Amino acid sequence: MNEQIISQEGYDKLKDELTFLTTIKRKEIAERIEHAKELGDLSENAEYSEAKDAQALNEGRILELTNILKNVTIVQYEDAKDQVLMGSKVTVKSGDKEKQYTIVSFNEADPLAGKISNESPLGVAFLNRKKGDSVEVETPKGVLKYKILKIE
Repeated sequence: MNEQIISQEGYDKLKDELTFLTTIKRKEIAERIEHAKELGDLSENAEYSEAKDAQALNEGRILELTNILKNVTIVQYEDAKDQVLMGSKVTVKSGDKEKQYTIVSFNEADPLAGKISNESPLGVAFLNRKKGDSVEVETPKGVLKYKILKIE
């Protein structure tokens, strides 16, 4: 896995999820399995089967989070107005429409809220650019052109 950058807020969010999954969620699932075992025949026990599936998903996510947290570098968002960096709010124009995006780390991305990952095609295209720059981004719908109007 390649090293990724993340904000302190994003790191804390992942760490909190890992703590929840390893303490509370694990215990809840173990209790569900024990309860299901008490119901008898495990071969035809839907509750037991569902609890074991939940356990597998939970353990998979724990492993995933552990690996992510081992391979990230925490960065402080910089307050630069002359170029697009992590944490920058970028106002762009594409065609007749103006849009605003915030460049965030991979786990904080929320495209519907205008938060795009620094690793996404748009994020990569905007990073280190300056006000007035034009960028082209390859998308499934074709090449989209953006002009950077403002950086906050």
